[in-house]
Amino acid sequence: MSSSVKVEVLQLPNGKGLSLPAYQSALAAGLDLLAAIPEDAPVILAPGKYALVPTGLSIALPPGYEAQVRPRSGLAARHGVTVLNAPGTVDADYRGEISVPLINHGDVPFTVRRGERIAQMVIAPVVQAEFVPVVKLSTTARGSGGFGSTGR
Repeated sequence: MSSSVKVEVLQLPNGKGLSLPAYQSALAAGLDLLAAIPEDAPVILAPGKYALVPTGLSIALPPGYEAQVRPRSGLAARHGVTVLNAPGTVDADYRGEISVPLINHGDVPFTVRRGERIAQMVIAPVVQAEFVPVVKLSTTARGSGGFGSTGR
């Protein structure tokens, strides 16, 4: 069972005429974010290159929530295009435009056009940690085993 939270959204001038973020199925976790770039100025991502793509949206999350900006699996699987800093975090006190740093890991140029679904945004609760200085940490079976220490 899922719950809902109200998130205020401001559509900026470059996003006028585009749909607001929407879930594409009844049980979807992510809302689609669209590219708010000029119709006559698509963004062309050459292989290995990245660009910051605006969404034309600003949001006001309630305290205790974040928005995670994640790749769209279809773009990644079909074109090698993904979110460079995935997942990106939008904090509850940020009021600027949400932009998505896309990178092309594919072999051919990829064109981003106005209104194209470029990423998904997941709204999630946040727990803030209180760090407590100690002299020694409790022991575990794993201990200080790092990268690959639990694999075979």
